[in-house]
Amino acid sequence: MRLLLAVVAARWPADQYKQVQIAAEALKPDDNSLVAERTRGAILSHRDWMATDAERARLQQQWSELFREWDVVLCPSMPTPAFPHNQSVPDFARHIEIDGKEYPYFDQLVWPEIATTPGLPATAAPIDRSETGLPIGVQIVGPYLEDRTTIAFAELIEREFGGFVPPPGYAG
Repeated sequence: MRLLLAVVAARWPADQYKQVQIAAEALKPDDNSLVAERTRGAILSHRDWMATDAERARLQQQWSELFREWDVVLCPSMPTPAFPHNQSVPDFARHIEIDGKEYPYFDQLVWPEIATTPGLPATAAPIDRSETGLPIGVQIVGPYLEDRTTIAFAELIEREFGGFVPPPGYAG
């Protein structure tokens, strides 16, 4: 989250950046919530970027060791099934309900970040439908530069689960 928000915040207007600086100063040192990580990331200094990037390199090494024994890792692509989009407010002000509780919209990035931060290929594939008929996906994470591995595994999933079919009312 820190590295992602450092990139995103680089394009923010000065007044928005200043507001986040003030919010970051108010954070408790032991606050490791996703909101706190995003807030700190938005104002990351180059020195802190380098330290966080070193953490990313350690993650890459850990994944590399895991993929010596396993071909892919399966995990959720998002913390929720697909949901109707809401663009009525700016993305930073949006919330999403997960298991009956409201969360900041960007908390959903936790699952995609598993592959994004260490620079690994990931392919999302549908495996089921929610009670509302919207797709539920799985994320297939593979070794560095082995995009074809995750795509081939997605083809195997498609063979077993039937592949993507547009939800009712969404077929065009």
